Amino acid sequence: MFEKCTEVCQWLSEFDGEWWFAGGWAIDLHIGEETRHHEDVEVAIFRENQLDLYETLKSWDLYVVKQKELKRWEGETLLLPDHEIHAFSQEGHRLEILLNEKSRHYWQFRRDPSITFEISRMHLQSEHGYAYLNPEIVLLYKSTYTKEKDEGDFRHVFPYLNEHQKEWLKQALMHHHPEHRWLEALLY
Repeated sequence: MFEKCTEVCQWLSEFDGEWWFAGGWAIDLHIGEETRHHEDVEVAIFRENQLDLYETLKSWDLYVVKQKELKRWEGETLLLPDHEIHAFSQEGHRLEILLNEKSRHYWQFRRDPSITFEISRMHLQSEHGYAYLNPEIVLLYKSTYTKEKDEGDFRHVFPYLNEHQKEWLKQALMHHHPEHRWLEALLY
């Protein structure tokens, strides 16, 4: 179980910055089991560590999504709105890296910087020792363009969220996406 996560840890073993599994993998790591097939692997890093990431993965083919197209990334500093890097190894491995914003001691939601989270509370680890992004943050990202797999992720992880996580997600959704259907579960 979680063999893909072990592989990603090997790829990023020389990266000095903080990083976390994101997306569906973060949800499954929080639950402690793989609940679905994952087409890709997403990890999150802070934008300030992007050049360290570039050095770590310089043997990979690196691309950044710019205006919905993949453009080769040559290590230039990426600024907002650019936040999504796709890495392809010579062996056929793929990795998606999501640049996250921060201000001092707070993570900031890229789509609305007024929504923040204390970085000191972003140190969740699975029982296997894999760092993963807090599920409430993952769900906030998934709330913008919610797909069927995201609905499944919400249903699977909801029983594993503590009251503080549910409250943060509720407040963030009320601010960012006040009509989202997940609020019904979070309000009761």
